[in-house]
Amino acid sequence: MARYVKISNISLSPCCVDKKSGYPSIIENVRKHIDERIQKVLPDRPDIIVLPEVCDRPANLQRNETIAYYQARGSKILDYCREISKKHNCYIAYSSCIERTGRWTNSTVLIDRRGRTAGTYDKNHLVIEENTISGCRYGDKAPLIRCDFGTVACAICFDLNFDELRLKYVRSKPDLILFCSAYHGGLMQAYWAYSCRAYFVAATVTRPGTIISPVGKIIASTTNYFDYITATVNLDCCVAHLDYNWEKLDAMKKKYGTGVKIEDPGYLGSVLISCEMEEKTVKDLIKEFKIELLDDYFKRALAHRRKNLKR
Repeated sequence: MARYVKISNISLSPCCVDKKSGYPSIIENVRKHIDERIQKVLPDRPDIIVLPEVCDRPANLQRNETIAYYQARGSKILDYCREISKKHNCYIAYSSCIERTGRWTNSTVLIDRRGRTAGTYDKNHLVIEENTISGCRYGDKAPLIRCDFGTVACAICFDLNFDELRLKYVRSKPDLILFCSAYHGGLMQAYWAYSCRAYFVAATVTRPGTIISPVGKIIASTTNYFDYITATVNLDCCVAHLDYNWEKLDAMKKKYGTGVKIEDPGYLGSVLISCEMEEKTVKDLIKEFKIELLDDYFKRALAHRRKNLKR
């Protein structure tokens, strides 16, 4: 059964503020800066809006000024995002520095359609100075956040360099990974998407921001003209290697036509299979045509190697 989710990615750059205007004015200018972009995607009626790392940090504040700004800001921008979520019936991934129990964390808060917190991810892999100078606390959990359209995992900026976190998501198998970041990540974006067999949303200050399929194909991208995009993806999908599946894929397509989508990114040897029908799921199709999924194929190959290594 097709599980469509409409994703809006807002890869906005931080705004500059008049430091002499006072923190109430600064906070309101930051709110307006974010709101201006959110208003651009709301006509598309997204299911989820993703904002970049520290989305409400002004660009021209010094470190000590930033801390004072955060203290004055409190939950004002988070509360604004909650109101937008409730009013427009969408999830919002708000990423910023947050103070909890006297300590700061670099976090992504996923707000649900009613303005409540669906889950929070604290950045596991801080840049060293975030801890030693900015006083941020390391996160040590990789939660799988349940939404009404599927499961969501998060990563923030420097996280993308570390296999420890990625492998946790390989095991937990999220439908969607939200990457809120101040840096782009380059080839690691597609690698994480393929490795975790998940759609990957990169809301990055360093554009382009992207939405990437589980086989590493860019579905949508921001540009030098527009720092926001909206695209619909189907989470009722799976990844299979072409080996041993060529004839089965042909038979499946022949029988169900537009009810099934098979997407080949090229050069990878793997394809993304999506079920576009209401009366069936992709699991039904895999079972019917006895298609071997990518992970099962790799497990079988490794088992054969272990068995025959000394022969």
